[in-house]
Amino acid sequence: MQNGMHTDTERCVRAVQSKDARFDGWFFTAVLTTRIYCRPSCPVVPPKPENMTFYPSAAACQQAGFRACKRCRPDTSPGSPQWNQRADLVARAMRLIGDGIVDREGVPGLATRLGYSTRQIERQLLAELGAGPLALARAQRAQTARLLIETTPLPMAEIAFAAGFSSIRTFNDTVREVFALSPSELRARLPKGRTGAATPGVLSLRLPFRAPLNPDNLFGHLAATAVPGVEEWRDGAYRRTLRLPYGHGIVALTPQPDHIACRLTLSDLRDLPVAISRCRRMLDLDADPVAVDDQLRTDPLLASLVDKAPGRRVPRTVDEAEFAVRAVLGQQVSTAAARTHAARLVTAHGEPVDDPEGGLTHLFPSPEALAAVDPESLAMPRTRRTTFTTLVRQLTDGTLHLGVESDWEEARARLLSLPGFGPWTVDVIAMRALGDPDAFLPTDLGIRRAAQELGLPSTPTALTARAAAWRPWRAYAVQYLWATDSHPINFLPV
Repeated sequence: MQNGMHTDTERCVRAVQSKDARFDGWFFTAVLTTRIYCRPSCPVVPPKPENMTFYPSAAACQQAGFRACKRCRPDTSPGSPQWNQRADLVARAMRLIGDGIVDREGVPGLATRLGYSTRQIERQLLAELGAGPLALARAQRAQTARLLIETTPLPMAEIAFAAGFSSIRTFNDTVREVFALSPSELRARLPKGRTGAATPGVLSLRLPFRAPLNPDNLFGHLAATAVPGVEEWRDGAYRRTLRLPYGHGIVALTPQPDHIACRLTLSDLRDLPVAISRCRRMLDLDADPVAVDDQLRTDPLLASLVDKAPGRRVPRTVDEAEFAVRAVLGQQVSTAAARTHAARLVTAHGEPVDDPEGGLTHLFPSPEALAAVDPESLAMPRTRRTTFTTLVRQLTDGTLHLGVESDWEEARARLLSLPGFGPWTVDVIAMRALGDPDAFLPTDLGIRRAAQELGLPSTPTALTARAAAWRPWRAYAVQYLWATDSHPINFLPV
């Protein structure tokens, strides 16, 4: 799959005529006769090819004067996989917009974080997505508003505020323009009793994904490495606390055959789009599993693993700095020992939160809180204490920044320059925190053991050479190779 798919008219028409859900989020179909835009898999009879035009984003459709289809609801399709598999300026900008930065800091804040001028960012986003950062953020606000209208009984004024609109009037105008219905008409269309529970701050929603999705290693990994107090597996759901821009939250994520059920408890509803974005990212829900698996199947020794359990995702994180700290705590110790180390830090330095269901007690400590830790209190070798304190200091003073907007290669180089950071630690952070789909762990013991069993080269150099054919999806190959082991990370907890 390549950039600018919306320019390949013939291919787009074929996808629409076959109602191929795989392309949802890759491009949008705007119908010239009805002035409505749809996702490729829209269930209605496809329009004549001469009446279709294609756009790279919902925001571009809205800017061109098209309204969202009421049947296929294109604003709820999975995000484009491109923003997860690329590290260029446009991809990094899109990840930041998804994380709500334009609503909080405006376009200048977006530009500052990316190190480019606002004009450069505007130009590149317009060229590739047909819309600038303000229009893209507006489309996201409209989607959040619809979600709140349909899943909560909140008054419209509160929804407008929570979705990031500056006034009720802008909220009303935007909703009407995007959905061709007023906010109250949108709510009135719902079946009776569908406007969600009246518990303040609690939202239940569905997170869509591209099929197939294999939940075993995804939820298995998160549950097996869960830090007590911050994460738990309960009643078929992975639950964890979230540190968010305006407050904190607790999320419960339950795998279902065609979506992930998401139950969010937020201290401030303005955090909703950010919380959704981070949960989607943690579960790698915007991946294109067909493209990944097709590439990995070209290696005959991997093909059987892929065919046995297709759709594996890379378990990621909701907090890049937290993951980097946990990667250091997990160096050369068992999963259980790493959890124990992390749990001690959480109890001593985490921020307490109230979990109505019990079980979760704290937010994972921020780098600033960890900077106050007495190194002598850490039950680990002196060299690893130095690694820990150096990492925390650099995260705190801004020398090292790990975020959705990170340039992967630059972050790698900075991490490698820290004491105690070898290729394994750097690549596991690149894979699970930064989201690099091509991160690879040729020195990992589990990977080398799996390679040997499969008949792949097992020395790091030879395995890296063989893995060149798996690019740009080597992080997914790691998941398939790890899955040959009987470790709990590979199994959905009972």
